[in-house]
Amino acid sequence: MSKLRNMFSTRKCMQIAPETEMMHELTPEELAQAYLDASKGVETIEDALAGASDILAERISDDAEIRKSLRALMQRRGTASSCAAKDEDWENNWKQYYKPMEIGERLIVVPEWEQANTQGRIPLILNPGLTFGTGSHATTRLCLTALEETIHGGERVLDLGCGSGILSIAALRLGAVSAKAVDIDDKCLTVAYENAALNGIGKDRYTVLVGDVLSNGALREALGSGYDVVVANIVADVIIGLAPMVRQFLKPGGLFLCSGIIDTRAHEVEEALVKHGLTVTRRREKNGWVALESKLG
Repeated sequence: MSKLRNMFSTRKCMQIAPETEMMHELTPEELAQAYLDASKGVETIEDALAGASDILAERISDDAEIRKSLRALMQRRGTASSCAAKDEDWENNWKQYYKPMEIGERLIVVPEWEQANTQGRIPLILNPGLTFGTGSHATTRLCLTALEETIHGGERVLDLGCGSGILSIAALRLGAVSAKAVDIDDKCLTVAYENAALNGIGKDRYTVLVGDVLSNGALREALGSGYDVVVANIVADVIIGLAPMVRQFLKPGGLFLCSGIIDTRAHEVEEALVKHGLTVTRRREKNGWVALESKLG
């Protein structure tokens, strides 16, 4: 923990870019603790976010686990009465930093509690709750941009590691005919269905399942095959683990879109995809993160 404190020991250091290996490797608890160690006088979630760099505020806003860790640490640091008085509505405080976002040429992500002039864009209404996926993080933006260019109408989509459901719901809003989504976190089941409903999408077009695709063969069978697009915005190690399985989900010529990959590990993911019969057709990069597009056949 001393290394983390040193990294965040000055205001200047709090502007550290997310590309650094250490930032990427921090757990939510470590990031929250290190930030609070360097943020003397911060008493509320609003203060923490207001004092953070744009990069760190994005990370906090888009990661429910960091928000939960901040809450727990702040409660332990202060008295119960002061925490209740100053931060009783902490769960909603972060929302002020989550605003409508234009993505690519056609999409606009709109938080449920916000009003936005869509200006002809397709609105994607979202409330991520305690799941990952607001559209703020670079990896999600990369995937949304790729989906916007890929989905033209009638596609079947599979979303591996769906979180809030943002990617599969975006695909449906863009014209996909149906989508299935899966996540290891059971909270995602409720949140993804709720977000689908916010966008007028019912269970006749959208199915969400819970489980570990890597270890559960029955789940893989339930997900089926013949998808036009499979998307996985997770982490490099999981994508490498998925590489041998992607073929069973895709139809010939289908697209595998993966992100959540730190740039220093992108070559490992590419090698795994190629090894298992996929051809990498495009690489996108943003803020030290990489998204890869690959095709089967």
